[in-house]
Amino acid sequence: MMIKHIPNGITLSNLLFGFMSIGATSIGDYQNAAIFILIGMMLDSMDGWTARKLGVESTFGKELDSLADIVTFGAAPAMLIFGTTFTDLGFIGLLIAGTFPIFGAIRLARFNIDSDTSTKSYFTGVPITAAGGIIALLTLFNYALPQAAISAVYMLLCILMVSKIPVPSLKNVPIPKYTIIITALLISIIIVTRYNAMIEYSNLIIVAIILYILFLIIFLFLKKKRIKRAEDYGN
Repeated sequence: MMIKHIPNGITLSNLLFGFMSIGATSIGDYQNAAIFILIGMMLDSMDGWTARKLGVESTFGKELDSLADIVTFGAAPAMLIFGTTFTDLGFIGLLIAGTFPIFGAIRLARFNIDSDTSTKSYFTGVPITAAGGIIALLTLFNYALPQAAISAVYMLLCILMVSKIPVPSLKNVPIPKYTIIITALLISIIIVTRYNAMIEYSNLIIVAIILYILFLIIFLFLKKKRIKRAEDYGN
């Protein structure tokens, strides 16, 4: 019976890293705050897939995932952007940063009530997970990027989350969702550590990357196996 709790455990781990990101931001550790959001993204790409493979999908798991997402990819990026970009604006900056979780909550609510979500090949608006991950990536380069550019991207993402713009869901692509952003994370770490040797990351990122690579291997193996089975059935 414990098997059915594995996906929810992954989701709760996502929530934990969202909280850790907020905590890291509160003490000025912005680099690791961004890393924790991206680790949360790794976990978010794993819980739904795991639930489907184990045959334990549930309404409870879906709602839990949304609650975790609003913390890790809504509140945490908002706190991070406030600490790195809007802190000089004081209370006004806090209000500006607060628009992100508000629009993110609207995006999640709309996603949850869309009964055709599982059959669509596209999302309506940018998913909050992708938006939060982009904010986290941008803050890794906040020492090199103009604050005006980061602010503009931040507000653009807020608008795109609640927009009606169709965004490909990548369901038919043979890689887990958000793998592109995770790959960008790895490249970012290489670049940032190459040009800013003073930055130190939490060792958790090493553990997370190893686990995620193992997940990718399992994902691709099962994907290939399923395709082969379908081809054999067709013949």
